[in-house]
Amino acid sequence: MNLNQVALPVADFDRSVSFYRDMGFTLIVHAPARYARFECTEGSSTFSLHAATCPMGNTGVVVYFECSDLDERVECLIASGFEFTQRPTDERWLWREARLSDPSGNVICLYWAGENRRNPPWRAAVQEFGSN
Repeated sequence: MNLNQVALPVADFDRSVSFYRDMGFTLIVHAPARYARFECTEGSSTFSLHAATCPMGNTGVVVYFECSDLDERVECLIASGFEFTQRPTDERWLWREARLSDPSGNVICLYWAGENRRNPPWRAAVQEFGSN
C-alpha cells in the first residue's frame, strides 16, 4: 500500500487555499468553495482541503512535511509573513522540527529526519504480511 493523500478540514476555504499556495505547494484541483488538492514540492504525495461544515476544534492531528532545506525554508516563510509556534528545533527522536498552524488551526510540522525517518535506532523488526 501507498498513502495517497490526507484531507484536511478547513473553516475558511479561500484563505486556506491561499495559505498552502503561499507555502509553495502546487494547486492541482480547485473546486471552490468546497475542495482543493495540492502536490507536495518534493516526491509524489498530495493532500487535500475540504470545507468543514461544523467547527473542528483541536483534533490532535499533526501533518508532517519533510524538508531537506528546513532551516532555509522556515526563514523564507517567516520573511513572507508566516508565524511559527516553534522554530527549527533538534528533538530527542532525532528529527529537526518547526511548527505552525494553518488558518483553520490544523497543526503543520515541517521537519528534517533524513535516514532516521524510516530507520531510527529503535526501529522495530519488520515482519512480512500475514506472519505472526
